Amino acid sequence: MAQDSVDLSCDYQFWMQKLSVWDQASTLETQQDTCVHLARFQEFLRKMYEALKEMDSNTIFERFPTIDQLLAKACWNPFILAYDESQKILIWCLCCLINKEPQNSRQSKLNSWVQGVLSHILSALRFDKEVALFTQGLGYAPIDYYPGLLKNMVLSLASELRENHLNGFNTQRRKKISLPMSAVVCLWLRHLPSLEKAMLHLLEKLISSERNCLRRIECFIKDSSLPQAACHPAIFRVVDEMFRCALLETDGAPEIIATIQVFTQCFLEALEKENKQLRFALKTYFPYTSPSLAMVLLQDPQDVPRGRWLQTLKHISELLREAVEDQTHGSRGGPLESWFLFIHFGGWAEMVAEQLLRSAAEPPAALLWLLAFYYSPRDGRQQRAQTTVQVKAVLGHLLAMSRSSSLSVRDLQTAAGQDTDTDPRAPAQQLIRRLLLHFVLWAPGGHTIARDVITLLAHTAEITHEIIGFLDQTLYRWDRLGIESPRSGKLARELLKELRTQV
Repeated sequence: MAQDSVDLSCDYQFWMQKLSVWDQASTLETQQDTCVHLARFQEFLRKMYEALKEMDSNTIFERFPTIDQLLAKACWNPFILAYDESQKILIWCLCCLINKEPQNSRQSKLNSWVQGVLSHILSALRFDKEVALFTQGLGYAPIDYYPGLLKNMVLSLASELRENHLNGFNTQRRKKISLPMSAVVCLWLRHLPSLEKAMLHLLEKLISSERNCLRRIECFIKDSSLPQAACHPAIFRVVDEMFRCALLETDGAPEIIATIQVFTQCFLEALEKENKQLRFALKTYFPYTSPSLAMVLLQDPQDVPRGRWLQTLKHISELLREAVEDQTHGSRGGPLESWFLFIHFGGWAEMVAEQLLRSAAEPPAALLWLLAFYYSPRDGRQQRAQTTVQVKAVLGHLLAMSRSSSLSVRDLQTAAGQDTDTDPRAPAQQLIRRLLLHFVLWAPGGHTIARDVITLLAHTAEITHEIIGFLDQTLYRWDRLGIESPRSGKLARELLKELRTQV
């Protein structure tokens, strides 16, 4: 490390002298010398950036008192600045000099100076005399040179945005270099590959991170800037289509569904913050569904009185059933399109089973249908009717057991039909497992047998992950809606912690 520091200091003095000579860049000799040394100078700038990014502004000037002069000489040299790679590295170095929170007038002046130099770099794309001289010397006409330069700059910036998101600019010590949201939106609207790469990077991050942790997923999603950018319908449609592909490729994996729901929640928060009134019609975001259904789903359960949750769910069921089963008023996308819309809104979708178990009255047919549709959207009308009958019978047994003074795992197993040889991966079995898990969290006597029930259910790694996802998602939703009871919340957290140590 010490040798590297000495080498950088020696190189620094060498290039400072070179830049002073290159100030007279109008002579043929200096132009030729600049072109000969440009690759080595770029390598020096990269090493300089690696050193600068590890220091704060004060330390930088203690070690390199004339760093501002060196960077200024480089930024005003047309032969250096005409190469987009040099522009990019110079921007990195200049941003290292910025004080995020200036403490005195000297630091404020330095920030203003850096902003001025950055403006100069960005304005170098204009048809000024010096760059024209450079392009003519290379044999390029400006009309040929500038589109290529602009394309390379955009590609470099898109690549850098992705790499910065992957590696960060030493985020433990410094804020990352970032673009204003308006600039990010403009970039993604004009350069589709950069938007696709940002979305793919988000999905890679979610896959490689801890499974079934919605708080972590929420942080990743917000850091990606995608929910804010998705306020523009064109960006939303691209992002949503990529989520749809991920959902189809994983055959409706619960983790992908949960991610879509968290993204939608972040998107709606950004939309509310940006637009007090919708600038775009809902049809532009959800073109394949009826506006009335979208309007109902867009209601945040937090904004609806709890006494009306059941009524709202019934209304959602009626609108969905009309779209799915009524051929005269069906949506253009069919059942899967309606299901894809419904799963976006986890606040409502994940509430159905809970509401059925907490209601003492006869289970409403509308909610039974909604639950069957949510877990098995590909079923036809007859299959869904059979699932509804099965779920109603299980609910009846569970509600009767909730009034019992003593509960046993065997009784619960029999009531739910879990002692049969039915494929545990079948959608109906997943639905019944959800009912059992809701039951042990809410039923007065369910807490005493909760661990035994989970031991019974979690007989494969896949189902164990499913249960972990359910507990994490339930706690996340309770926290948002403020509907958690102390005992149920404590039990859910204990179970979640215990299961995570097993996988």
